Amino acid sequence: MDDAVREITEQDIVPRKTIPLSEECPDAPAVPAPILGALYDRLESCVRSYSRSFPTEFSSAQNTRLVDSNGTVFLDFFAGAGSLNYGHNHPALKKALIDYIKKDGVTQGLDMATGAKSAFLEAFDTTILQPRGLQYKIQFTGPTGANCVEAALKLARKVTGRAGIISFTNGFHGMSLGALSVTANPYYRNSPGSLPGPVTFMPYDGFLGPSTDTIDYIRRYLSEPGSGLAKPAAFIVETVQGEGGVNVASLDWLRRLSALAHEQDILLIIDDIQMGCGRTSPFFSFEPAEIKPDIVVLSKSLSGYGLPLSALLIRPALDIWAPGEHNGTFRGNNLAFVTATAAIKTFWSSRDLQEHASHLGRTLNAGLCELIEVVRQCGRGRAAWARGRGLIQAIDFGDPLMARRVVQFAFERGLLVETAGVEGSTVKLLPPLTSTSEDISAGLRILRSSVEAVLST
Repeated sequence: MDDAVREITEQDIVPRKTIPLSEECPDAPAVPAPILGALYDRLESCVRSYSRSFPTEFSSAQNTRLVDSNGTVFLDFFAGAGSLNYGHNHPALKKALIDYIKKDGVTQGLDMATGAKSAFLEAFDTTILQPRGLQYKIQFTGPTGANCVEAALKLARKVTGRAGIISFTNGFHGMSLGALSVTANPYYRNSPGSLPGPVTFMPYDGFLGPSTDTIDYIRRYLSEPGSGLAKPAAFIVETVQGEGGVNVASLDWLRRLSALAHEQDILLIIDDIQMGCGRTSPFFSFEPAEIKPDIVVLSKSLSGYGLPLSALLIRPALDIWAPGEHNGTFRGNNLAFVTATAAIKTFWSSRDLQEHASHLGRTLNAGLCELIEVVRQCGRGRAAWARGRGLIQAIDFGDPLMARRVVQFAFERGLLVETAGVEGSTVKLLPPLTSTSEDISAGLRILRSSVEAVLST
């Protein structure tokens, strides 16, 4: 079997190397030192982060496996930060892309009409929107999710004539200034310059504990003249807060937030950048709540192949843009349209992938719940929590140092995972939706070995 797709065995759980913690740049966090040679140190900015957590040079990839230049095979439960929901180099997507390039298909089209774009629009409408009873206009923004968030905020303010936005505690929406203004994490917000506003942060589901109804809390602020909160243009919310620590909003909370938005004439923006395209099992993460947001933000795995593509779904009555009012040179990435169309036709013409991801998610969550018991028994009073939905799962150790060390130990054993949460105390797992049950079992074995290794030191 090719090394890129061979099964990870018990031998792969043996640590390969010890990677010391260091501070390579003046303000760099204590993370593994790169083992990549002087080229990256000399030429690439200190702002890089993932190469510190995964300090090796990758050379090839297939589905759930990454191979570095030394031939070491890694099981990928990081999936390009959720941009590779269908794994690396899926053959159906790769074939569609290669065939299109061979025919000299248009690569860059700005917002001009092309065959690749029309094929995507048709497939998205007939396979994704219509079966779900959804009617949206589709706006292609700049290629990043953050740019799509910028467009959503700008449109909400234009439609309502109101400036305020309500975002939520522990939310994350991107790194450009507008997106950053609705992001709660102080590590990202503490950048030079003022953030556009006004933005008010309200408590997410469960933020004030299980006995506090945060929807009633928000309603009180909106209804009381003396609260100091002017009626906003929109709510912007993630159904599962990935970067915020995999905090899961209940379906009832989402329904009640949607009802509150309608009641108060406030637009509801769902940020489905990381949780969309099947990450929580259905294509849209809000489907189980049976709500219809006014605006939906999509990116990351929309292209299916890791190619940049972002789209704003807009309730038709809200599409009041003037031509060119929000634009960007690379909003016409036709190569991404090709692979996105192939992904829709390959994975979403039936419920097979959704059911597969749901099954794997339950298996992964059960394994994490077992791991919690290991932490409790071996950790001398330590506590941990498991949470997630579909194939976004996490274990929260309540300790940033332990979480970071688990990520490091897992890398040494051949598993890529990342930390999440405002303080980084959570280990987040994002296996491709195309993973097998054996992949999930292998990942859980490595994770358990890593946790046990951390607890024993």
